[in-house]
Amino acid sequence: MTSSRTAAASVPPDQVERSVLQRAQLRTGFEEEYPFESHWYRAGEHTLHYIDEGSGPPLLMVHGNPTWSFAWRRFVKELSREYRVIAIDHLGCGFSEKPQDRGLYVLDQHIARLAGLVESLDLQDVTLFGHDWGGAIGMGCAGRQPSRFKRFVLMNTAAFRSRRIPVRIALCRIPVLGRIAVQGLNLFSLMALRMAVSQPLPRPVRDGLVAPYDSWQNRIAVHEFVQDIPLQQSHRSYQTLVDVEQCLAQFQNHPVLLVWGMQDWCFTPEFLDEFRKRFPAAEELPLEQAGHYVFEDGFQDIMPRVRKFLSQ
Repeated sequence: MTSSRTAAASVPPDQVERSVLQRAQLRTGFEEEYPFESHWYRAGEHTLHYIDEGSGPPLLMVHGNPTWSFAWRRFVKELSREYRVIAIDHLGCGFSEKPQDRGLYVLDQHIARLAGLVESLDLQDVTLFGHDWGGAIGMGCAGRQPSRFKRFVLMNTAAFRSRRIPVRIALCRIPVLGRIAVQGLNLFSLMALRMAVSQPLPRPVRDGLVAPYDSWQNRIAVHEFVQDIPLQQSHRSYQTLVDVEQCLAQFQNHPVLLVWGMQDWCFTPEFLDEFRKRFPAAEELPLEQAGHYVFEDGFQDIMPRVRKFLSQ
C-alpha cells in the first residue's frame, strides 16, 4: 500500500515568503546539491520545512544534529526514481522556523512534530531512515504510530539510554562556555565537517551542511540538541527516551537494516552492538572506513544494499 499525496497543514503566505527568501539566500553556491522543491507543515504555532520527491512506497528520512535534510540529498536523488522520499527539517534546523523558546527543543516535541507530519501526509507502510538524533525521534514516532511503519534503516544512531558521551560533546554541555562555543562560535557544526568524516568533504557539501546555521539565533537547535542528551533520571527528556526504548520490542519482527560507520567516535560500534541485541534478526552493513557522517563516507556502498533491502 502506498500513501496518497495529501496536503500538509496550510502555512500563512507571509511565513512562506520569508522562508522561501531565506532558502534562496542559503542555496547560493550549492543549488546542484539540493535541487528540491520546498514543502511546509504547520506544527502548532511553528512552520516546518520538508522535501517530498518522487512517488511510490514512502521513505521517511530523519536527520540528526547538526545536520538537516541536506544530509539525505543523494538518497533523495537516487531513491525518488522509484519511491516517494520525504525528508524533514526539525524545528530550528534547515529551512524550518527557528523560534528562540528553548522549551520547544525537547525529544518529546520533536517526536510529536514528526508524528504530526506523518499523520498529515497519511503515510502508510513507511520505511524509516534515521541517523543520529533521527533514530530516537524516528523510532519514537514509529512507537506512537506503529501501524504506519513497515521497515527501518538505522545509521549511527541510538534509540535507548546510554551513559556513553564523548568528552568533546560533554564540553559543549558546560553552562555558558558550551553556549558560547556552539551558538556563538558555531564550533559544533564546523568541527563536525572534519571530525564526522574519514574523507574530506567537497566545498559545496561543507557549505550546504552548515548554511542554515549562520547566526546565534539560527543555531539554537544545534545547542539544544546537545543539551537534550538525557544522562540522568532528572533530565527533561529522560522519560521520553525510556518510552522510545520500550517501544523497540514491538518491531523485532520488522525488517531492519543497520548501517554503521565503524570509525564513528560518537555512536561507536558499542551502539551497534546494542541494536544487535534489540533486533537480532537485523541485516547489517558495517563500513570500516566510514565515520559518523556515514551517508557521506559510505554512500556508494550503502546505496546498492539499501536498494536490495527495499526490494525484498
